[in-house]
Amino acid sequence: MNKRMISLMAVALALLSASGQVEFTGVGDHHVIEVTPEMSTGLHKIYVVYDTDGVGMVFNSSTGEPAKWESYYYQNGNLVMEPITDVRWNGMATKLDQVIPNMGYKIQEGTSHPFYCWVVNYADYMLELNDMFINNESPCNLLTFNIDGHGDAIRYYSTDGLPLVLDREIKLTYNTLEWDDSTHWQEQEIVESFAALDQGIEILPPYCNTAFKLTGDRFLEEWGEGQGIEGLYYYTQAVGCGSSAVQEVRDNSNEKEKTLNTGLGGSAPVHIVFTGYPTDAVVYRVWEMATDQDFENVILQWNQDEVDYTFNEWGTYYMRYMVANADGSCEAYGDTYTISVKESQLECPNVFSPGSTPGVNDVWKVTYKSLVEFHCWIFNRWGNLVYEYTDPGGGWDGYYHGKLVDTGVYYYVVTALGSDGEKYKRRGDITIMRYKKGAAGTSGDGTGGEPGGGEY
Repeated sequence: MNKRMISLMAVALALLSASGQVEFTGVGDHHVIEVTPEMSTGLHKIYVVYDTDGVGMVFNSSTGEPAKWESYYYQNGNLVMEPITDVRWNGMATKLDQVIPNMGYKIQEGTSHPFYCWVVNYADYMLELNDMFINNESPCNLLTFNIDGHGDAIRYYSTDGLPLVLDREIKLTYNTLEWDDSTHWQEQEIVESFAALDQGIEILPPYCNTAFKLTGDRFLEEWGEGQGIEGLYYYTQAVGCGSSAVQEVRDNSNEKEKTLNTGLGGSAPVHIVFTGYPTDAVVYRVWEMATDQDFENVILQWNQDEVDYTFNEWGTYYMRYMVANADGSCEAYGDTYTISVKESQLECPNVFSPGSTPGVNDVWKVTYKSLVEFHCWIFNRWGNLVYEYTDPGGGWDGYYHGKLVDTGVYYYVVTALGSDGEKYKRRGDITIMRYKKGAAGTSGDGTGGEPGGGEY
């Protein structure tokens, strides 16, 4: 075990051993409240006394020897230690008949670790709550309150001179709307705690109409004398919004980059439903589409909460949801969505084996990306139309009139339009490989027969 660990353990043990050695006399109906500060302060305890007038302080001996008392405070940045000489020893304890309020104490028995504490006279910091008013100068970003009353900071010092404030836990209770990161705003009760009132109260404005309640502090509440101001009602002007973007996913195995792994977009057509979720004070709402991240070049707007849109043109687009209150003094923006629509591509295979193992080159399909228009015709060698389709995600399974066609060469014509404006016209041949022997549905009178041998 290293020396630092041993030292920390020694301090902790000293704290535990000394914590029960201090008692107070003459406190009346209000018990002394003990607060255990962080170890870094060097203090073992902070004692909050309702009124120190006539209150004495006793340090019980653990060694049978009288303890040495000193008071400490900081003045002009310097530690001032003053011996306390008017303590009495009764053979079991040393007693200070009248505590010195708002002061630190160092009490030491012999060579043992000193006991440090701070004594607060609460009467010097008495909380008073009469009324509160909302300062509504900036209702969009910050809400401030003017308090009729007082609740000054209770200040104390660590043993190394660091000025600190004892948290009074004066609580402001109200409701607001909180976004659940999905599709809903939920009304939630908020309890904010303030160490003191001398710096005022500032909060983010709530997103719903609400009543405010100010109560405290924790010391008066422990003594059963807590105060409160209730009934201050507030009509919100602040606005907020959440948003979502859901892209349709196409199950086309022959389509490249249907969606992007890193976000929205991919192969056109890109179909996305954008939905905005406004808070209570929202009156004006708009979805904006731009070609730049700063939305200086807005190309489309929709004054509605939901936009169902299909991106057919190549490029990068940005969408965002903006809301405002009735007079436009408060506004908020949702997330900015980046949609990248890829350039087009079209490739046509020239061989397949219908009727073979399912999923293994048994359907003739084009490989494509970002095609917004498509038409394909397939003919036999005599120019008869065998198959036609307009969805690039589709294909020909080699059937005609319910039967597999004969092996041989067939011909296709494809016309298409890409998201980038590229026009495609492809012609070529398709070789149908010999079927696996015994494949179901094969027929000798398919399209490979003589001219006029079937109905086309």
